[in-house]
Amino acid sequence: MQLIKINKARYRRHLNLVIAGCIGGLAMGSLVISQTLIALFPDESGRHFHWNLLGVVFTSVTIAWLLNKYRSHNFMTEVVYVWELKQTLNKINRKMPKLKVASSAGNTDALLAIHYSYAGSRLLWQLDDNTIVLDELTVQQAELDSLASKFNLTLNASHFDERSLTQF
Repeated sequence: MQLIKINKARYRRHLNLVIAGCIGGLAMGSLVISQTLIALFPDESGRHFHWNLLGVVFTSVTIAWLLNKYRSHNFMTEVVYVWELKQTLNKINRKMPKLKVASSAGNTDALLAIHYSYAGSRLLWQLDDNTIVLDELTVQQAELDSLASKFNLTLNASHFDERSLTQF
């Protein structure tokens, strides 16, 4: 997955609309379904938990299906890209202890994965206005760069391949 420049304003606007749509759809859909089921199949004891649960579950599945169906729509481009980037960074972070050990031994794939993680994290943090930890990331990047120069390597995030993580 390549790191690309994202229009921050468009991303935030579309993400907020998707979140609001999901919340509104979940609230309205679950209420409509559960109230319809309660009206059709009333319970004498007044306990309708199972109908309410069914409404929430059905609406959640419908929203997930709709999000998956429209993930390739132009409106969802940035939202889906960031979601997939977060998944990739999560895979790297789960393997970070092994990557750190391998990178100190000069493993090129490990160094590239860590470099990609830092570059992707920087991109996400800037999109989310989470700039508090950018100074710490800069220090870590400088340490990684000095390690790469020790092994005469030039790191480029575009050379990272997610399949290389399987060796760690």
